[in-house]
Amino acid sequence: MATTPPTRSPELRKDPVTNRWVIFSPARAKRPSDFKSKSPENPNNNSSSCPFCIGNEHQCAPEIFRVPPDPNWKLRVIENLYPALSRKLDHPNGQNDDSSSELSGLGWVVAGFGFHDVVIETPVHSVQLSDLDPSEIGDVLIAYKRRIEQIKQFDSIKYIQVFKNHGASAGASMSHSHSQMLSLPIVPPSVSTRLNSMKEHFIQTGKCSLCQVQSKDLLINETSHFFSIAPYASSFPFEIWIIPRDHSSHFDELDNKKAVDLGGLLKLILKKMALQLNNPPFNFMIHTSPIQVTDSELPYSHWFLQIIPQLTGVGGFELGSGCYINPVFPDDAAKILRELNVPI
Repeated sequence: MATTPPTRSPELRKDPVTNRWVIFSPARAKRPSDFKSKSPENPNNNSSSCPFCIGNEHQCAPEIFRVPPDPNWKLRVIENLYPALSRKLDHPNGQNDDSSSELSGLGWVVAGFGFHDVVIETPVHSVQLSDLDPSEIGDVLIAYKRRIEQIKQFDSIKYIQVFKNHGASAGASMSHSHSQMLSLPIVPPSVSTRLNSMKEHFIQTGKCSLCQVQSKDLLINETSHFFSIAPYASSFPFEIWIIPRDHSSHFDELDNKKAVDLGGLLKLILKKMALQLNNPPFNFMIHTSPIQVTDSELPYSHWFLQIIPQLTGVGGFELGSGCYINPVFPDDAAKILRELNVPI
């Protein structure tokens, strides 16, 4: 007669980076190895009407740049046709400061000046980011860097969020592989919370919280310049962070060599995630420092890339409390992904 394996007891863990409490409740789930996406992403391969495909450039919003700069491009950066913010608001030389904020009877108001861009990662509709080779993914990462360097010339921009939505349930309105960049005139609260939490850890220990991540139980894969982990207080099952080995505060400090190295690791992780979790919809976000970060903040500010496969929903408890319930302990998730062999 088969015996039921013992269930780990629930735990509450606080993430020293995001300052978020997470409840690990494995009794709410099946075995970690059985986790699969219930709605796998099946990309629409109909490219005839897709504005992101090569040959349909005229259907897109204005282009910012392409690589290489000729008709046979490999990637393009364009304006978002339906931007969340307006790059056309009247700001002298794009200048803006705290004096432009106004306190109304209902709260603070800032003019909605900003940039909302799309990075088309490939000219071919059926190709996904994980299908590209490491150097091609590196080119996408360097495109982010190049665009960030352009936007940093505008003093009114305080923070630049790079993100990718893969799959309709993860927020992607287009199936053609792409990512986005949203440049904001404010520093979002979650970014301020992250910096304050990392500062508190630095004051207490004298060390950067991400430089200190050494647990072999949480490690998935590593390269010369980066390592991937299931974070100690993962908010979501099979959440993954990719972290630079060397302390680096700004994503745009990335050079070409490290971009290819990161491209290889990102490809491997996305392939593993697709194979183990039934090709789930996912989001990835690059968490970097605000543009005007001070020198005193650099020792504890460390950028990283976060990947969240969409396996569970967010309910009223999470929305109301800011705490998350995760049915999978991160060391279990890390072990499963670490031991998974994927041909690249």
